[in-house]
Amino acid sequence: MLTLRQIEVIRAIMVTGTVGGAARLLNVSSPGISRVMKHAEISVGVKLFNRKGGRYSPTREADAIFNQINGVYDKVEDLQFVISRIKRGANSELKVGAAPSIAHAMVPLAIADVRKAFPNLLIEIDILKREDTVDYLLLGKGEMVAMSYKFDHPMLEFMPLARGRLKCIVPLGHELAKGPRVSAADIVKYPLIGVDPSDPYGRIMAELFAGQALNYEVAIRARFGSTVCALVTLGLGIAVIDEFTLAGKNWPGIRVLDIIEPTPFQTYIVHRKDAALSTYGTRFIAALRGHMEADAAQPRPPARPAKPKPRRPRK
Repeated sequence: MLTLRQIEVIRAIMVTGTVGGAARLLNVSSPGISRVMKHAEISVGVKLFNRKGGRYSPTREADAIFNQINGVYDKVEDLQFVISRIKRGANSELKVGAAPSIAHAMVPLAIADVRKAFPNLLIEIDILKREDTVDYLLLGKGEMVAMSYKFDHPMLEFMPLARGRLKCIVPLGHELAKGPRVSAADIVKYPLIGVDPSDPYGRIMAELFAGQALNYEVAIRARFGSTVCALVTLGLGIAVIDEFTLAGKNWPGIRVLDIIEPTPFQTYIVHRKDAALSTYGTRFIAALRGHMEADAAQPRPPARPAKPKPRRPRK
């Protein structure tokens, strides 16, 4: 029985015609090639090569063996080719979903990392609300979903992703923009823009005021955090929003304020309990968690000091 190493050495001698050439091809010593070839001939019980003038030519008895060796070697090359394609992500696909707050800025950063590791990987991203998540996973439309909350379901598993905080956003020039922080009691004095409190994402904001027993009014309701930011930019009110929605820094017309009260919330990766995560999915989760944790750890810029009013010259 020939080993794969013996097959590799025999074929190298066939290709190069010399022991020295085979050694250079395989990046080993010539004596090592000679020993492997000798053991191979003992294993098959047939002389494999004739030597003449330093050149090795196959014996007539070994023709059938060499034909089979070429076939085996071709299969090994095919296997290596398939493995290399898998490593690059060729003919493979990663399908992920995410809540709007995470999909806006965090998911693209994670996808960029996955793309570097698997340049040929097909990638599909879906933005999902809570009511779409169950069908998305159970019907096999995607592998996982990144969410800002969790719920009970017998077929789904929730993995902690990263912790974040809520922020208050106000238009530039707003009265609250003068300071770096704001309290929940200060926020409820102004018209609010936000997500419906009955929505799981909107409930995160509602809990801030419920914990302080504060009444508040959402004058304008929007379905997505990005829409909320756009409305605040236009001066239509202020809002409480998660910091991951703000990570893209795409709204220069707003001021981001820390909230004095603790506002931590947990995000999750949800996937089917009966389906193992792919290599690409695992890499995506690690990249997404890394970017979200890095963003949450960033210090926020201090508030801009108010411009002093010019003094009138004394007469």
